[in-house]
Parts: sequence; structure tokens; C-alpha cells
Amino acid sequence: MSVLPEKFHHIVVEGPIGAGKTSLARRLAAAAGAALMLEAPEENPFLARFYRDMSRYALPTQLFFLFQRIHQLADLKQPDLFKGITVGDFLFEKDPLFARLTLGDDELALYEQMYRHLKPQAPVPDLVIYLQAEPATLIERVRRRGHAHEQPISEAYLLRLAERYTRFFHHYDAAPLLIVNADHFNFVDSDEDFGLLLRQVRAMRGRREYLNRAG
Repeated sequence: MSVLPEKFHHIVVEGPIGAGKTSLARRLAAAAGAALMLEAPEENPFLARFYRDMSRYALPTQLFFLFQRIHQLADLKQPDLFKGITVGDFLFEKDPLFARLTLGDDELALYEQMYRHLKPQAPVPDLVIYLQAEPATLIERVRRRGHAHEQPISEAYLLRLAERYTRFFHHYDAAPLLIVNADHFNFVDSDEDFGLLLRQVRAMRGRREYLNRAG
């Protein structure tokens, strides 16, 4: 049996900072022999300054990510990419979520004008895996992984971000969606947890399904 169903050529793992989306995307890609399409926050020259002074650096940070994601998604138009599987850790449609959280009214109006003008016609994923976690979990994981540029992130910001993600995916219906309560899973270090996720993905039949484990 293949690791992932043949019907899933393009899988996106999403979730707020600290949910574990990039780590899971890497493990899924490695297990399936898939191509990886990852955000590259380390390339954003404004990000560290944004976490220290959000009001000042929100717009350049957001615009850099917007252009970066547009450039990355242009690769999805290449037919050769879909001879296999592609696993990514960002959904382009969620880009405005961050803008609406961090930008002032005038900056948001400018961003939205650019977003509407530049938004690419990217293929819809065959499956989106949304990692949902409590703010306390996100805070603990961000602190534990110790990325220097993330240390100024406030608990209040992570709380607002988690709430925006919950609201976004409550209404999301563009692709099949697997909502995972990531508080009590460790998909990187636990083969059992990762195997459980794979079985859930292979069993996907509906447009919206859930994977939970009590603490």
C-alpha cells in the first residue's frame, strides 16, 4: 500500500506559528517521496524587526511574504510537478489573515488592492491538513524551539493568531479538510502518531474530517 492515496497529488499542511506544520510537511514528503514547497521565513529581511515592532514593520513583512508566495506558487503551473506528489506548508488564501491581524486601515487597503491584482490562479490542493492547537501549546513550542527571531512574539499575538486561524478554517470549503487537534500528537518523533495520521488520510471520504486525541 502506498503511503498516501494516489488521488492526493497536492497536500498542504497549515496551522498557526508553533503548530508543527513545517515539521509535519517535511515528514510527509519524506515518507511519500514528494516534492516540498515550504515557506522561507528566514529569507524575509523584515521578519525579526516585525516581531520587535509590529506596527512599524507589518506592511513590508506582509508584502515580502506575498511576493514570495506568488513566486513559489508559479512553480505549481509546471506540468512536471504533478507527475508526483507535492507537500506544502502554506495555503495562499490564508495570506490576508495575517494582513488583517497586523495592518492598520490604510495599509490594509493598500495590501488588499495589491492582493486582488496579483493573486495567482494556483491549483486548489487535493487535501488540506489543518493543525489546531491551544495558544498555550503554541507558546510553549515557539519558546522551546528557540528561534532567535521568534522570541519577541507575545502570547497575546499568538492568541489572536490562533483565533483567526480557527475562524478561517471554520468557513474554508475549497478543498477536503482534515482538522487535527495537534495538542496531544507528536508527528515528528512518534511513529505511532504519524502512522495514525497516515491511516486517517488514507481513510478520508468526506470534505471535512477530524483527528483528535484526549490528553
